[in-house]
This record gives sequence, C-alpha cells and structure tokens, in this order.
Amino acid sequence: MPLELKEKIAGEVVLSPHPGRTLRKWREDFGISQRELARSLATVPSVISDYESERRTSPGAGFIRRYVDALLNVDKQNGGKVSQRLGFRPPSEGILGMREFAITVPLRALAEALEATPVSHVDIHRDLHGYTLLDAPRAILSLSAQEFVQVYGWTTQRALIFSGVHFGRSPMIAIRAHPLKPAAVVYAAAPRVDPLAIRLSEVENIPLLTSPLGAKEVLERLEDL
Repeated sequence: MPLELKEKIAGEVVLSPHPGRTLRKWREDFGISQRELARSLATVPSVISDYESERRTSPGAGFIRRYVDALLNVDKQNGGKVSQRLGFRPPSEGILGMREFAITVPLRALAEALEATPVSHVDIHRDLHGYTLLDAPRAILSLSAQEFVQVYGWTTQRALIFSGVHFGRSPMIAIRAHPLKPAAVVYAAAPRVDPLAIRLSEVENIPLLTSPLGAKEVLERLEDL
C-alpha cells in the first residue's frame, strides 16, 4: 500500500475544516460502504456514521490512521483497483489545472462560481470532490484511452472542464467511450454546443453545463471556490 496515498488521505483529513465530511468523501471515492469499513475496523457502522456526520468530536490521529488503513485494506481485498488508479500522476499535456476539494462541493456552487448554466436535461443536484481543467484539443489529441484515466486525479467524482471547445462533440464522445465517468462536464467559452454532445450527456446521465468564462478566469474563480 503506497505510503504517499496514506499520507495524502490522512493529511487532507487533518487539515480539513470538516474532517468528518472529508473522511466520508474518501470512503465514497473508494466505493466502500460504512458497513464494510466498520467490519474492517472491528466496530459498528454507527461509529463511522457519527464521525462522518460530525456528531462525534473530531477524530484523533489514531482513529484517522486506522480509518485510512481500513480503506486501503478493503480496497486491496476488492482487487486494489482504486489504489492503483490513485497511483497515477497526471501529465502536463492538455491539463491546465487540477484540484481535489477538502470537502464535497455542490455542483450548483461550482456552476454559480463559473456563471455556468445547464444545457442538458440532467439533474445537477450532486456533489463534487474535485475538478480538472483541460485544453480540449490538446488533451483529446495527446491522451490515449489508457492515459485519459489520469485526468481524474484522485477521484472520478469531479467536474471535467474543457476549454478550447468549439462545438463540444469530441469531449463527450471521449467520455462516452471511456469506462470512467465524471460527475459533471463544463464547457468554458464554447460558442455553441452540438446537439449530439447534449444527447450523450443525457444518455450518460452526466450534467453538461456551459460557462461564458475563458480558461484563465475559470482557474481564478475555482481557486476561490
């Protein structure tokens, strides 16, 4: 089990203003239920629930260490797919910015920050754990299907934000073809959106939004989010 990944998770929890919510975010990223995690920790699910909902006082270092070890142990028992994916590091080609949120951020909050509006009929009531801003032409041309997984960083529960989009067909086709799916897609300063892109977002149940902002301003707004 990679020490770097343990340190990443534990450090994020310790530094978070809401450590319980950050614990929950990571458990959800690993796709592990409270019951599974409680079994690995030799405790009951209500203990996990109390910490994650912050009904209990902030967890101490000992509990955080055991919680992180349990996440990785359960993932290992399940084939280690999440740990392997989180071991990737994103290439610089085509990726203009990435960030993992310390706590979940509602998609509506990100949309408000970017002045983004939905263009597909998909419910936007969902939470984000991070975002990736991409230069669409460079990313699509330079990243193979195997390398595309790296745009998801530490979690797929994120918004993929594409700049340099003219009609928006290619990004949604790439997402449609790949087994990993983002929580939302945002086009930055797209002059118009191809109906096929809208249809694909609805087929995949992935909200598609457009923002009038360019890549530079998008990054500035996201840094303040």
